Amino acid sequence: MSTDRSDGQRRDDDPQASTPTAERLRVARVGKPHGVRGEVTVQLFTDDPEHRLAPGAELLRTPGQHTPDRETRTLTVTSRRWKKAICLLGFAEVDGRDAAEALRGSMLHVEVPAETEDPDEGWYSHQIAGFACVDSTGATLGRVLQLVTGPAQDLLVVADESGEETMVPFVEEIVPEVDAARRVVTLDPPDGLFPA
Repeated sequence: MSTDRSDGQRRDDDPQASTPTAERLRVARVGKPHGVRGEVTVQLFTDDPEHRLAPGAELLRTPGQHTPDRETRTLTVTSRRWKKAICLLGFAEVDGRDAAEALRGSMLHVEVPAETEDPDEGWYSHQIAGFACVDSTGATLGRVLQLVTGPAQDLLVVADESGEETMVPFVEEIVPEVDAARRVVTLDPPDGLFPA
């Protein structure tokens, strides 16, 4: 694979560079180890862990700010199980508690098609973050910080000018339009959702 460099040249030596038709999607963050066999807890950023984190899935790992293991590499999921509401993952490349601890704080990514032209295919947080939010009259309500995916419904996290955050259900009744070209989300919030 190759990746663009700032000098306009292409690199062919980056084993984790995204292909021109794909981009990275953050799916989880590694938490603390679980047990002694190398399993880790993960905080999910995907609403499809059954598919994205299935055994056999290859995940691109990038270290967090305080992650002891600074090497960026691919991790292959060997097991996924649930302990109550906590997702536990095992990896082929991680064989014990010490190795699992060294991954703490790492971000896990998958490659997805670069952009979808079909709005019915849905949005990823990185695609919609930064969009302006307006009401039906065009009055500014804030800016999208992120899209939080959930099992029942997705939520837009919208920050107003003062920085106060509001969770907005990402459903057609409340979010009737997303204009990607203008980077604007039109909201029709129920009374009381946004501070007066």
